[in-house]
Amino acid sequence: MGYQPETLLVEMEDRIATVTIDRPAKLNALNSQVLDELRELFEALQDDDSVGGIVITGSGLKAFAAGADISELQRLRVRSGERSSAKGQAVFSLIESTGKPVIAAVEGYALGGGCELALACHLRVASRTAKFGLPELGLGLMPGYGGTQRLPRLIGKGRALELILDGNPIDADRAFSIGLVNKVVEEGKTVRTSREWLGFIIKKAPLAIRTAIQSVHAAYPNRAQGFQDESRLFGYLCGTEDAAEGTAAFLEKRKPKFYNR
Repeated sequence: MGYQPETLLVEMEDRIATVTIDRPAKLNALNSQVLDELRELFEALQDDDSVGGIVITGSGLKAFAAGADISELQRLRVRSGERSSAKGQAVFSLIESTGKPVIAAVEGYALGGGCELALACHLRVASRTAKFGLPELGLGLMPGYGGTQRLPRLIGKGRALELILDGNPIDADRAFSIGLVNKVVEEGKTVRTSREWLGFIIKKAPLAIRTAIQSVHAAYPNRAQGFQDESRLFGYLCGTEDAAEGTAAFLEKRKPKFYNR
């Protein structure tokens, strides 16, 4: 594979690509460059016959990815917000539709866009210290990278609304109990466990794996309209005073004072 991203580390071993989001100073937050590089990387990986499976993780033990870059979100308005949401959705849909099994190895925080990235993977392995959450409402926003679509399909409408409306992170054991993650392991062992699991999976026929993934996705016929609605609503919120106040308060480390009641 010739592509060499700047914000991602890529290691290949035994037909498994391990992709590490490498922005530890920003808790591996997903800025525009990370999304662009994930898109280019997955386009390369899905066409690489030497790759049987993929692990996605974050640098260090503090965070898988602690959300989107709030300083970028703060600049969004209605149209740019809708485009930003659609961009994130497209990248995560590319990951989800990759015909090779993708496992999220989650250490530490998987919040906002980071949680949505984990949802886009086919399987999720979490450390006991992992935390999952969708805190966007506290910013005057909502999940915009597919979270409102994938989470209900994974854990059910009621529990999805609980996580989205409440906004507080849940721990790995709770995430496992509601079906958000597939396995919980000790801290620091998620990548090894994911690679071992993939090593077992990719011994099966590649065409059968790809077809099974496609078949499961086909069970949701209204996916395209749902994602379009999410982008439209995310863009609408980006143009509100609440979003301006919520993102400013986050960056200024204070409680927001929302205007629209």
